[in-house]
Amino acid sequence: MQFGIFSVSDVTTDPTTGHTPDDTERVRAMLTIAKHADEAGLDVFATGEHHNPPFVASSPTTMLGYLAGVTKNITLSTATTLITTNDPVRIAEEYAMLQVISDGRMDLMMGRGNTGPVYPWFGQDIRQGIPLAIENYALVRRLWTEDVVDWEGKFRTPLQGFTATPRPLDGVPPFVWHGSIRSPEIAEQAAYYGDGFLHNNIFWPMSHTKQMVAFYRQRFEHYGHGRADQAIVGLGGQAFLRKNSQAAWDEFRPYFDNAPVYGHGPSMEDFTRDTPLTVGSPQQVIDRYGSFIDDVGYYQRQLFLVDHAGLPLKTVLEQIDLLAADVVPELRKIADAKRPADVPANPPTHAERVAAARAKNEAGATHVGDGGDEYTGTLAEEALS
Repeated sequence: MQFGIFSVSDVTTDPTTGHTPDDTERVRAMLTIAKHADEAGLDVFATGEHHNPPFVASSPTTMLGYLAGVTKNITLSTATTLITTNDPVRIAEEYAMLQVISDGRMDLMMGRGNTGPVYPWFGQDIRQGIPLAIENYALVRRLWTEDVVDWEGKFRTPLQGFTATPRPLDGVPPFVWHGSIRSPEIAEQAAYYGDGFLHNNIFWPMSHTKQMVAFYRQRFEHYGHGRADQAIVGLGGQAFLRKNSQAAWDEFRPYFDNAPVYGHGPSMEDFTRDTPLTVGSPQQVIDRYGSFIDDVGYYQRQLFLVDHAGLPLKTVLEQIDLLAADVVPELRKIADAKRPADVPANPPTHAERVAAARAKNEAGATHVGDGGDEYTGTLAEEALS
């Protein structure tokens, strides 16, 4: 199983000091956090995408392209790539460029985001969120898998004889996750294509997460990509750690109470009971997250939110060290012990996807670049309409 961190890139005042970083300080802190996660041995760094204060991560490929040159092993990803409001042509080109620059050490997660005003800012209608996600991703896939594309849809101008550049590395597109917290249509989309599904369950009880993941697994098997338990699943999470549990609670409470995403709402006691947020010792995080496989089945990626709510950079780096040294090794042991032998341990690497594509070509399998599903012969727009 992969373990990593993700950032929502919020610029928040530290409630204990009154210090508010400017945008430049926050962006540079995110770069430091990603590099430190790589050095500590974590598997993934993912950045969100936002276009409004108090968030600064407006250009994920710029950040990840830089990180590709200054990190060695960590997979670079997105916690959200806005499939609804970005031009699908730009998504196809920018992430193919990132794939080439990083030599395949990347993937991305398509999502609709959680900021309603972003739709009109980019000329779209929020009421068309699901249809936009379906049509735009179908076009992205064609741009990655077909050298010349003729296309006409509902939400952008037609394409005639268009070739997206650069072409994907080794002719194989990046691996894609679809992220959703409440929309079964997005889980269906992920299953349809045989892509990964990440449920960023940081605000939800496990009962809801179980339902969403189970639905995705069922549909993954329905579309012929493998058994339900072989589907590629990821979960979000949150943790704040100290060696002593009470010290963790005392230190994190003012940050929780003032956090832009949940501050001034439920108490920390209620939130830690009802969501994956775990504040305490490394063993408490191990015990809780080690049980998630029992709820959703073996899954391939676990991401933690650790840099939000105004936490100072020094504290965030300490959190990464605690995760990497005290938590992740034990969670790996638990995951390895619970994984069925024929269930993928991790999301597919670029090399594995290249090998699989070559095997399909040698076997004469239908190329996915025809725009249709190789099992049903239908288009995603048709299947989900």
